[in-house]
Amino acid sequence: MTNGTRVEEFILLGLTDDPNLEILIFLLLFSTYLLTIMGNVLIIAITLVDHHLYTPMYFFLRHVAFVEIGYTTTIIPKTLANMAKGHKTISVIGCFTQSYLYFSLGTTEFFLLAVMSVDRYVAVCNPLRYSTIINGQICPLLVLCCWVAGFLLILGPAATLFQMPFCGSNIINHFFCDNGPLLKLVCADTNLLELVSFLSAILSLIGTLAINLVSYVHIISSVLHIPSTAGRQKTFSTCSSHITVVSITYGSCIFLYVKPKGTSRLDFSKSVAVLNTVISPLLIPFIYCLRNKQVKTALIGAFRQGLVLCKAQDDRRHQHES
Repeated sequence: MTNGTRVEEFILLGLTDDPNLEILIFLLLFSTYLLTIMGNVLIIAITLVDHHLYTPMYFFLRHVAFVEIGYTTTIIPKTLANMAKGHKTISVIGCFTQSYLYFSLGTTEFFLLAVMSVDRYVAVCNPLRYSTIINGQICPLLVLCCWVAGFLLILGPAATLFQMPFCGSNIINHFFCDNGPLLKLVCADTNLLELVSFLSAILSLIGTLAINLVSYVHIISSVLHIPSTAGRQKTFSTCSSHITVVSITYGSCIFLYVKPKGTSRLDFSKSVAVLNTVISPLLIPFIYCLRNKQVKTALIGAFRQGLVLCKAQDDRRHQHES
């Protein structure tokens, strides 16, 4: 395309140009996406159904699961559709929408993880005041602030990028509309936008990570002062799942977005983006289900109740037939 031609759509190069390897990647992405949706829907359902999980921590976790469903759905279905059709294109509007939702939902998750760490800090370090500090009124307000802050923080840089001229190449060397490859296609000075995007990343990633770190420094300090080993293990087990999720989520995102220009190869960045957009949303339900006794107990109880209901239905059907 010449410099005088306005871009109407973008071409996504995807993860590979090997047709045989692409079939394998398609199957892996499809199966992983289904498991991600099922796992996060299970988290949402079990925290809504089981009254033992009607606590602030699981209220926040339910919204994290909502975010993960939206986050991975923003990227993976379009990627799968392009791979199935063999025509890897996306409209300009579709590209901008995908980019905005991707970063907004990701930022919302950072704020939610920070709120969850504060919740654990209050529960461990101020247990007697927990019910008055983290109450039924403050939890919905905190979640609302997380959602609003996540979408508003990205709005300015996204609106600026969307208004910039794309009048050169329309080939994006990625499997979705990430900011970095998009900025390379802008035929205008992007230094200010890159600075604003970098500062937004610092605020959303490093700022919320600092809240997580400060909270867990105080939590670990409090846990170490518990005299009994069993008490320390029980208290710390309530935080271990969240620590694991924070490590995975922040590790991949900081590598991708908080770094100077040109410090990593794009192909390797695409691999980390797969970890961030595909693997991390899949791991979160499994981490909370396998490492959290309350969730495991609730799942076992729901499974047993389902078996009882199925048996009762079979008995009624046999009685009706007889």
